[in-house]
Amino acid sequence: MRLDKYLADMHVGSRSEVKELIRKGKVSVNGAVIKDPGLAVTPQDAIEAAGETIGYQEHFYYMLNKPAGILTATEDKKQPTVLDLFPENLRKNLSPVGRLDKDTVGLLLITDDGALAHRLLAPKSHVDKVYLAKSDLPLVSEDAERFASGMTLSDGTELMPGKLEISGDDPCEALVTIREGKFHQIKRMFEACGKKVVYLKRLSMGRLQLDPELAEGAWRELTEEEVSNLSGS
Repeated sequence: MRLDKYLADMHVGSRSEVKELIRKGKVSVNGAVIKDPGLAVTPQDAIEAAGETIGYQEHFYYMLNKPAGILTATEDKKQPTVLDLFPENLRKNLSPVGRLDKDTVGLLLITDDGALAHRLLAPKSHVDKVYLAKSDLPLVSEDAERFASGMTLSDGTELMPGKLEISGDDPCEALVTIREGKFHQIKRMFEACGKKVVYLKRLSMGRLQLDPELAEGAWRELTEEEVSNLSGS
């Protein structure tokens, strides 16, 4: 792999930015300053850029607290997407895992690990996704029973059983747990019960929980422990 590509792939900067670092003598390989962007390197080489060790990382994992009004997509010509919240040099090959509606907020995993994304989204993997939902009308035990027994929506869509845990403090608020991610699923489940979702926030996906310190619109890289937990979800 070319040295400039390695550094760009490791998010040191854009291809042009890392070439400039190399030409200025700020990059070393195995202790030797290198000024050739095309030098062939491997993940086993000791590479430093601007005084920092740049280890090889196969995949990148980010937690985003998605705000309302942003599309869960990689690009759109008319509306901002979740990737627009990231610096351009980090966006390469990144995709959101699953989809949150434009007005839905909360936990969204962004990664370039396609295999993990596929596994997390497969219904047979039984990865629970937990949401905080607020309804326009009070929720009742019969609604929880309908969620638990599985639903067939008016258009014939069959849904796996879910869980509706109504808040003891506010009957219009509940935790919803599902294992699928069909189009507008939770909203349509509420509609089947004669209710309307007025607020929806994803709190967790498998063992990955939304960081309460992460403001809406903010993101951070997952910790090693979070990545390990996610792989075991």
